[in-house]
Amino acid sequence: MNENISQQFKFFGLNAINFSIVFSVFLITWGIIVSVASGSNSITSLIPTFLGIPIFILSLLSKVFPKSQKILMHIVIIFGLITTIGGADFFRGLITGNLMNNAWADLSKLMMFIAGLLFCYVCIQHFRFIRKMKANV
Repeated sequence: MNENISQQFKFFGLNAINFSIVFSVFLITWGIIVSVASGSNSITSLIPTFLGIPIFILSLLSKVFPKSQKILMHIVIIFGLITTIGGADFFRGLITGNLMNNAWADLSKLMMFIAGLLFCYVCIQHFRFIRKMKANV
């Protein structure tokens, strides 16, 4: 077997699945903290939490069922993309001049955009790494 195959893609020392779990815990925690800190009675303040939960579950399932890892992690990146797109709503407020009418919501959107973008980038790099490793076999 090629020596490179045993190598794994790492980001901050985490493989893609563990990075996904950390990302999901961050989203879940962020949504709860923002909801509590802002005193929000709106369910929308928990959107990061609602996006983090399926990422968490699917990432854990990909560890438990390695044969399904490929499809599960592809679904995970879809949720990462949804996170990024949802966070891009920050720019609508910027364009319309309504930025910071609700500072907590805008901060949460900006976090979702930046974190989601980073997450998607890491996932894409992981997928590219896997393809390169398979090509070297």
